Amino acid sequence: MQLSPINTQEREELDIKPGDTVRVWQRIQEEKKSRLQAFEGLIIARKHGKEPGATFTVRKTAKASDVGVEIIFPLYSPKIEKIELISRPKRVRRAKLYYLRERAARAIRKKMKQAKQIGKVMMDTKETPPETDVGKKAENEAKKE
Repeated sequence: MQLSPINTQEREELDIKPGDTVRVWQRIQEEKKSRLQAFEGLIIARKHGKEPGATFTVRKTAKASDVGVEIIFPLYSPKIEKIELISRPKRVRRAKLYYLRERAARAIRKKMKQAKQIGKVMMDTKETPPETDVGKKAENEAKKE
């Protein structure tokens, strides 16, 4: 298997951060043939900065099920042909996004629905008591007169 030469300067300048969506092209050796395979996902961690042992973790979730696949790539691996930056979020507040492992797409949607329902209920309860109190006061005043 012939490995691609590593341009360390280019890899050092590569600005990938947690929260970025990337596509990593990796050379796979199968018996006598070699091929390129893409792995696209979200970077959840980057470790050891620009050191020779630097790594980054990419997480991909299957859309049909909530099964996640994580691969830890060495930044300076000769098996990596190229790294494409697909999208970058406006802001990520954590250096390690490990909490995304726990959050499945369905669970997030369910929590959002519950939050909306709770918000509506709270608004209704806040508005209802003052109206009933005002109505009762008006009725009591009318009875007294």
